[in-house]
Amino acid sequence: MTGYAIIKLGGKQYVVREGERLLVDRLAVDEEKTFKPDVIFTGGDGTAELAPKGSPVTAKVIAHVKGEKIRIGKYRRRTGYKRHTGHRSHLTQIQIESIGARRAAGAAKKDDAAAEKPKRARPAASTASASTPTAKDD
Repeated sequence: MTGYAIIKLGGKQYVVREGERLLVDRLAVDEEKTFKPDVIFTGGDGTAELAPKGSPVTAKVIAHVKGEKIRIGKYRRRTGYKRHTGHRSHLTQIQIESIGARRAAGAAKKDDAAAEKPKRARPAASTASASTPTAKDD
């Protein structure tokens, strides 16, 4: 499925597509593990589903990283007061593996079952003798 989904992680909402990488607040999931985030909406290809049942989105944790350093300076004029502080956010880089995998897998199983099921052939002898006249009828 080549659509998109809106997922909720850490109190924030993200619009994601398959194969996309993004940085989110630190998750309590080990690196190289997959997880299923809360899905709010799925859409694309003319279909839309609000609060889909199951977990149609699968994501993989690529790495736990630190964000860019943010510097904060305080200053009060004419008093000699200067202070500097800062921080680096703890982030997790994730990659969206699949969107709508269950529906796609179910459709693939149905297609495979239809391909494996042999079609019944009608007996050719009985239909040919009834529909064509023979030489003896003349």
